[in-house]
Amino acid sequence: MSRKKITLCGSTKFKKHFEIINRQLTLEGHLVYSVGVFGHSEKITLTDEQKRDLDTVHLLKIDNSDAIFVIDVDGYIGESTRNEIEYAKLTKKTVKYLSNFPDLMTICDFETIANA
Repeated sequence: MSRKKITLCGSTKFKKHFEIINRQLTLEGHLVYSVGVFGHSEKITLTDEQKRDLDTVHLLKIDNSDAIFVIDVDGYIGESTRNEIEYAKLTKKTVKYLSNFPDLMTICDFETIANA
C-alpha cells in the first residue's frame, strides 16, 4: 500500500464531513492534515490576522502533502478553498474532490443525517 500525505480542504462549515473523511483516509493508512479551527461551524470569531495566519498554516500543510482532498459538499467551493486548490496545482500536488467519490458521499450523507 502506498501511504500518502493528504491535506483536507473545504469550508469549515462542513466540520462533520471533515471528521468523516479524516477518519476514512486515516483508516486507509494515510497521514491526514486537517483544519485546526472550524470557525464557521463552531461560530468562532477570528480576527483578520488570525484568518491570515490560519491560511498560511494550511498552505504549509499543503506543502508537506502529496495531495489535497477537497470537501466540496453540494459543489460548494469558497474563495479560500479555491485559493488552496490553485496553490496545490501550482506546487504540483494531486487534487481530488469528494464529489468524485460517490461511496464517500454516501457515508458522509448517512453519518451527517444520523448524527444531526
